Amino acid sequence: MSKILIVDDDKAMRGLLRARLEGSYEVFDTGDPNQAMGLAMEHKPDAVLLDLMMPQLSGFDLCQSLHSLSYTSRIRIFIITGKGGVATQEYCKNLGATGFFPKPVDFDLLKRRLAQELGTQRPERRSQTRVRMRVRLKLRGIDAVGKAFEEITATENVSAGGFRCSCAASLATGAAIEVFLVGEGEWYVGRARVVRRETELTVQRYSFHLEEKKGEWVVRA
Repeated sequence: MSKILIVDDDKAMRGLLRARLEGSYEVFDTGDPNQAMGLAMEHKPDAVLLDLMMPQLSGFDLCQSLHSLSYTSRIRIFIITGKGGVATQEYCKNLGATGFFPKPVDFDLLKRRLAQELGTQRPERRSQTRVRMRVRLKLRGIDAVGKAFEEITATENVSAGGFRCSCAASLATGAAIEVFLVGEGEWYVGRARVVRRETELTVQRYSFHLEEKKGEWVVRA
């Protein structure tokens, strides 16, 4: 079960978040931002729900500290606050935050986002060895909000059955896309499905499984 750490000096808010999330996640909470780093080191949560306006140590400082330390840098940080507009959201993103939710919290949206993000942290089982190889690709499909997209990108590693690459479009785990090899021309490879997503600041990287090959791929089984 994924672990979530709630950091908010409002006891009622901590209780509400805990009540809505317990059962689906193992939940820890604290109203002391100075204690939060120790809890993160001890429990190794998969996500932190972080208030910005707290005494002694602000959520901005804690967000930056969590993201900067190698031991906690991969923890998803979701800002939950009653203050802040677009500029604050961008600032938090630059500090390492994954998401931003204003109070009062839309719990349906929060649960969907947590399920989307934390579900992608389970490493896919790899029956084939991946090798570092840069190959130009065109990806085409429908993004997470139902909008059609087409993008040129390049792989970071490949195997006979899949590949990893960055993609500007936001894709949900399980989404299917069309894959083309790009060179002097382009060649249709087949369909691939998202098996994992990683977000690092503004860069989104995805691992894809080639589930339907219609053309030649760069690595043979």
